Amino acid sequence: MAVTDTVRPLHEGIRAILSEALGEDVSVDEPGQLTGGASRQVWAAQARTSDGTVVPVVLRRDPPGHGDADRMRAEAACLRAAAAVGVPVPALLASADDAPGIDAPFLLMERVDGESIPRKLQRDPEFAQVRTRLAEKMGFVLGQIHGSAVDELTMLDDRDPLDALEDIYLGLDDPRPAVEIGLRWLREHRPARRTAALVHGDFRLGNVLVDESGIRGVLDWELAHLGDPIEDLGWLCVRAWRFGAQPPVAGIGTREHLLDGYERATGVRPSDAELHWWETFGTLRWLVLSRFQANRHLSGAEHSLELAAIGRRVCESEYDLLLILDLLGEAVPPAEPAPTAPTVHDRPALTEIVALVAETLSDEVAPALDTAHARERYLLRICVNLLGIAGRELDAGADGPAADLLGALDCASEADLAQRIRAGVLPYTDPAVRRCVGTAVLTRLMVANPRHAVTSH
Repeated sequence: MAVTDTVRPLHEGIRAILSEALGEDVSVDEPGQLTGGASRQVWAAQARTSDGTVVPVVLRRDPPGHGDADRMRAEAACLRAAAAVGVPVPALLASADDAPGIDAPFLLMERVDGESIPRKLQRDPEFAQVRTRLAEKMGFVLGQIHGSAVDELTMLDDRDPLDALEDIYLGLDDPRPAVEIGLRWLREHRPARRTAALVHGDFRLGNVLVDESGIRGVLDWELAHLGDPIEDLGWLCVRAWRFGAQPPVAGIGTREHLLDGYERATGVRPSDAELHWWETFGTLRWLVLSRFQANRHLSGAEHSLELAAIGRRVCESEYDLLLILDLLGEAVPPAEPAPTAPTVHDRPALTEIVALVAETLSDEVAPALDTAHARERYLLRICVNLLGIAGRELDAGADGPAADLLGALDCASEADLAQRIRAGVLPYTDPAVRRCVGTAVLTRLMVANPRHAVTSH
């Protein structure tokens, strides 16, 4: 926290910064924290100028005590570079490494009207018209981003993305067979590299604001870097960002529509093979980043329900990676749960207790929370999901065929199998290896989120 004569509350910190930026005194209502934001905090507030003009603002800041000033400065530079070439981005009002009341690196921006919730953009009737052209519009905006001048962006990371991803993975010290398979396949099939451009790094539904006219704002430049521009296109096709819908681009359009928009903006149309490689890379990237996020909690560095819950979603990306590489055909589905063994304990049984608590929280507690408790409702949904996972794991019992398949390969654990794949001792093309890896992943998935497997075909 910054050392000041007086500790300011958050709304006072925003008021002081905004007053300086606008050159006049303003008042600021109590800010409210928006949902999401596992890495950064996002706060919305209403400011009023002396003549009564309302100025909606958004504050993005690192969690106090976990600041990364260099990264926040880079994000501000990306916003300026993108705005200069016509990318729809929120106007940047102020940014700094710290300020009284903010107590962390931050960006203060004008709030842009528009919807960002993926399910609403995918389903609500009010977006039906724009939805038919949204994939093409997203391709066009990505083309604009990739046309940004990069001379003032030398602070951005420009390492080889596959090397950087592997470094993160190895730093976790959590060998995983699916990751080793993905790394080997990507090394073996890499396309020619394109000229480095500004890559947004997380362009997807949830990070764009949309209204009936199209894309109003591109948000969350936290992962921006310099690299191959097709990375952004592949990332947008990753199945995690379809949020359960079927169309391959963000759950709202086709790859052809995406490439049409990109070609209109840039004159460049990547090949299907190139886009597939980057979609595979993006799937592996989300797998590793999910495990990295979970490790922030699991390592004890940052106590967080949200981060802890991400740990149980890693298997979704493992499944998606094997699916996109067509390596799931050998997997053995988990067996049906065995009958519950007799016990001295009374009913309700442990699984019944878990299900009853989850049902009560979901059906009675959550609806009682009004819109002023959006954050609490969000955390409650996470709790309900975790209770569901706990109940399914209790029902599932032992690991089933996965353990037997590991034994047949003379591997003591999945970590042992991962290390043998990495060393080339066991080729990932071996049907027995594929069967073992796929079975273990499917076993985890049927506990963590069985609907993910059902809706993937």
